[in-house]
Amino acid sequence: MSTYVFKAMDVAGVKARGEIEADSKQAVADQLKSRGMIVLEVADKHASREIELSFLQRVKAQDLAVFSRQLATMITSGMSILRALYVLEEQTESKFLKDTIIAVRKDVEAGISLSDAFERHPKVFNPLFIAMTRAGEAGGVLESSLLRVANQLEKDASLRRQIRSAMIYPIMVVTFAVGIMMALVAFLVPVFEGVFKQFGGELPAITKVSVALSHAVTGYWYAIFGGAIGLAIAFVKWKSSKWGRPQWDRFRLRVPMKIGAIVQEVAIARWSRTLASLTSAGVPLLLALEITGKTGGNIAVEEAMDGVIASVKRGGTIAAPLANAPVFPTMVTHMVGVGEETGALDTMLDKIADFYEDRVDASVKALTSILEPIMIIVIGAIVGFIVVSMYMPLFTVYNHIQ
Repeated sequence: MSTYVFKAMDVAGVKARGEIEADSKQAVADQLKSRGMIVLEVADKHASREIELSFLQRVKAQDLAVFSRQLATMITSGMSILRALYVLEEQTESKFLKDTIIAVRKDVEAGISLSDAFERHPKVFNPLFIAMTRAGEAGGVLESSLLRVANQLEKDASLRRQIRSAMIYPIMVVTFAVGIMMALVAFLVPVFEGVFKQFGGELPAITKVSVALSHAVTGYWYAIFGGAIGLAIAFVKWKSSKWGRPQWDRFRLRVPMKIGAIVQEVAIARWSRTLASLTSAGVPLLLALEITGKTGGNIAVEEAMDGVIASVKRGGTIAAPLANAPVFPTMVTHMVGVGEETGALDTMLDKIADFYEDRVDASVKALTSILEPIMIIVIGAIVGFIVVSMYMPLFTVYNHIQ
């Protein structure tokens, strides 16, 4: 079978274009006519010559949220899923997402359910998206489930933006400080070193450190940059490995200066929002707990969910095992317990998520205010160390002259 691109028009005059796998152009035309469409053009699809790096292909959470919300809106208006996918693949700007929608549309055309078609693309649609879509299909409320997914994605994207915006200032300051230090060490220190050789004598220890650092930067800069890149790659691989990820997640929770507290608050907000979305969409509780653990973003949440799942299977509650998990504060366990007792678990979880999202916002602002003076002190210390180390021999010579 070959892939063909087509242009067609339905009885209402709405134009559509897309791709179909078939044995011939005639087969494509027959498929389109069977759907009540007027064929305008059918052509062979030529292989793309663009270089695509699959590991760099990602779909932004905001793009996926817009896709979910638009699909829900079109289904609510009475448009069929297939026609809605045709429209979305036409107006989606992200190439990777567009290719994914085309593949999903082809699967739906072949008779596969929408949730199963989503499941074939795990890089784009996470378990939360798939489970809520499947629950919406089973309950006949697909549009409301898709809207809940969009809300969840937008909340998650908002949390990520808060963290990124807080990290921009420290990263810029650290980069600036490192740049200044490298410039001073590479250009200023060699000038003073030539002067020191004319004086003769023993250099102070602090000056020897700066001179040795200058020799390392100017003589082995390639090794320094190569080592830095190698360490970064090794860190990323370690952080994503099965044995490294638990260690990294637990370390993040213990970082001082309120950073660990922010990591904990983000994990709780994401956990409660995800579980609320799943339970309100009608996803079975055990499946909802399993998905929540996988999408929690921290191994501590995942391990806590294992205990909760075991408790629920025995007929127990959710709140009891949460009380034994250090990552969940007492307030969360009590609010979950009240939600279980009153039958309003999803509402209570939404309140928990709202509370901790507000806490994250306040904590990020407080962290930024703490980091600002610390970064200024760090820059001053770096510049001061190098300047003092360069002027110490001059002061020594002046004292000998006196």
